[in-house]
Amino acid sequence: MDAARARKLADRIQQVVAEMLERRIKDPRLGFVTVTDARITADLGDATVFYTVFGSEVDRAGTAAALESAKGIIRSEVGRQTGLRHTPTLTFVHDPLPDSARHMDDLFAVARAKDAEIAKRAEGADYAGEADPYRLEEAYDGEAGDDESADESERPGHRAI
Repeated sequence: MDAARARKLADRIQQVVAEMLERRIKDPRLGFVTVTDARITADLGDATVFYTVFGSEVDRAGTAAALESAKGIIRSEVGRQTGLRHTPTLTFVHDPLPDSARHMDDLFAVARAKDAEIAKRAEGADYAGEADPYRLEEAYDGEAGDDESADESERPGHRAI
């Protein structure tokens, strides 16, 4: 099966399922559901429909039960609208991606707040020592220039050969 055709078919299945959930399925257990993606196997035998539910775990469980009970009606409509000889079986899977993205956004917000707090503390702070704690070559040259009898081998960082 051509991958481009399979992707187009998966997109069409996603549209059909979304329309069915919006217009024809009137199950009271069905919460505020969004169809996020659909994927189909290469042999067009199985389609996986990913969805998210706005609400609590109870809403999520009720929506999963409603989708499972309406699977036959949705599958028959998918077969009618896609025109396939063999309609793929549908599997509904809760999509954890939006929950993960929300969790990541929360973590980023906490990190930004901590960075802002550290930057606020550092505004009026002074260095504990010198501004540049590293010694430069000029400092060594100045020390050797003061004492004419200093030997090159006595300078730090030089080895006597």
